Amino acid sequence: MKRQAKSKIKARIAEAPTDGLRDTIIEGDCIAALKALPDACADLVFADPPYNLQLGGGLTRPDQSVVDGVDDDWDKFDDFKSYDDFTRAWLAECRRILKPDGAIWVIGSYHNVFRLGVALQDMGFWILNDVVWRKTNPMPNFKGTRFTNAHETLIWAGRSKESKYTFHYDALKLFNDDLQMRSDWTLPLCTGAERLKDREGRKAHPTQKPEALLHRIVLGTTRPGDLIVDPFFGTGTTGVAAKRLGRHYLGIERDADYAKAARARLAKVEPAAAEDLMVTKSKREEPRVPFGNVIEAGFIAPGDTLISPNGKKARVRADGSLASGDVTGSIHRVGAYVSNAPSCNGWTFWTHVDRKGRETSIDIFRREIRKQMSSAPGV
Repeated sequence: MKRQAKSKIKARIAEAPTDGLRDTIIEGDCIAALKALPDACADLVFADPPYNLQLGGGLTRPDQSVVDGVDDDWDKFDDFKSYDDFTRAWLAECRRILKPDGAIWVIGSYHNVFRLGVALQDMGFWILNDVVWRKTNPMPNFKGTRFTNAHETLIWAGRSKESKYTFHYDALKLFNDDLQMRSDWTLPLCTGAERLKDREGRKAHPTQKPEALLHRIVLGTTRPGDLIVDPFFGTGTTGVAAKRLGRHYLGIERDADYAKAARARLAKVEPAAAEDLMVTKSKREEPRVPFGNVIEAGFIAPGDTLISPNGKKARVRADGSLASGDVTGSIHRVGAYVSNAPSCNGWTFWTHVDRKGRETSIDIFRREIRKQMSSAPGV
């Protein structure tokens, strides 16, 4: 990219609202636009790069009607080397603009996803999961020469092995009816009213992704206020999910028609109210409460009795340790001893018995302390 083109992109960024990064679309080459961004500015990158389909000719249905597939110039490369060079160039810039605890999602088909995976690992990203998006309504294999291609693969990776990436495990579990969110997602292709059309009624973009797919990614791996960069913005699905969920987006798109369609689409999106963006926090995100805090707060007194599920008892000591027979130690260590187990979560194991014989899980007291901590001034 010539210096002049790069300077134009920098000027466009400088003119954009909210310090040039948030909630805007940059028109131009993705590599030049990424180079114009500052280091460590993004919390997440979502990338839906060209597939490099290597199509050998037009595709027709059995009735000889033409399939509206991906045959645009942006998906054409001379050979695998030129595609790999392009891939590594934009991935290098994405890694540079990610914050140390940032992460990236890339999506692809069998044509390119394996090349993407190799590039990610070679460049220092740390792969966290591959996710299979199983399409409920895939395009049939009209020639009958292969299996119907019914899925795409997403790769989720941290910027590095050390990255403390965002993952709302408990929120996604609730989202999935109290079942762990798996790495196979069954969702339909983008169809109906969601599918953008041009004036002639044709698809505005051949590979528009469903909003449901991006909703799950944004909800599960970002926080409200985070900046999500999409270097292949297309018609703006990433921006729609980001805006609706209280995140910020920066889209890069070289096709003016796609960018225009994205802007019109985004203008219609109403963000959710701030109070509706709260998600169930993971237990790992909650503040640590030592058992001694429960004693300090007066919920349990030295000399009180704790009882285990199997009826074993332990006495509480002033320093927050327990005594059961000749064994003393933490609520976890003594819990493991009386249950003859290698480890134990003492918070969910022990029940407190007060002087009137009433029983209460000690985890109730921990929750109360956490509630007080979260409501304290300045928290």
